[in-house]
Amino acid sequence: MQNREHLVIAIDGHSSCGKSTVAKELAKKLHIAYVDTGAMYRSVTLYALRHGYIKDGKCDVESLEKSFDDIKITFNFNAETGSNCTYLNGEDVESEIRGLEVSGNVSMVSAIPQVRHRLVDWQRAMGNETSLVMDGRDIGTVVFPNAQIKIFMTASDEVRAQRRYDELKAKGQEASFEEVLFNVRERDRIDSTREESPLRKAEDAVLLDNSQMTREEQFQWILDLIDEKTKK
Repeated sequence: MQNREHLVIAIDGHSSCGKSTVAKELAKKLHIAYVDTGAMYRSVTLYALRHGYIKDGKCDVESLEKSFDDIKITFNFNAETGSNCTYLNGEDVESEIRGLEVSGNVSMVSAIPQVRHRLVDWQRAMGNETSLVMDGRDIGTVVFPNAQIKIFMTASDEVRAQRRYDELKAKGQEASFEEVLFNVRERDRIDSTREESPLRKAEDAVLLDNSQMTREEQFQWILDLIDEKTKK
């Protein structure tokens, strides 16, 4: 492939449609960095929950904003699991940030302008330094509007809920399918209607609906797209 000196791949889309999974696989295949922006927002949400900044579905934005300099989010490779793990102030929180409590509050925290502005600054700094794959809600529209590759991933809400439900059960976490489906639909609503950087497909992004695709089919589809785009 050509034009690989500094490649930024932006993957946006709805919750639980496999953005992080495919982004990690791409980064490994292409030997470039991977940044899980969803994990960054989840980590900030976990920090807010732990410090009592979230009560009755509302966040104490002033207190959270004052704590920004105390929040350090890093990604490290775990040799035992063969995957990247998210660390919040030096603690591995990869499992905790995927739980229902964080999932039920992350869209609300992500909609806070002060949170988005701070995390976007961190994300842009990463992209300016190295080639990377980054997934989230506004990567192709806000963080990297000039990214060489933009993909918008989606799937039906029922399919996404089933995937999320299976994932939680595999980790031994209790949840009902109805509860997970409600969470998926509610996150879609919040992400798409928030005032600050709402979830939307960039005009030049390529749509990928993976409702009926295997992981292998999806991965090859994306590799073919990258080949096509970088040869132009």
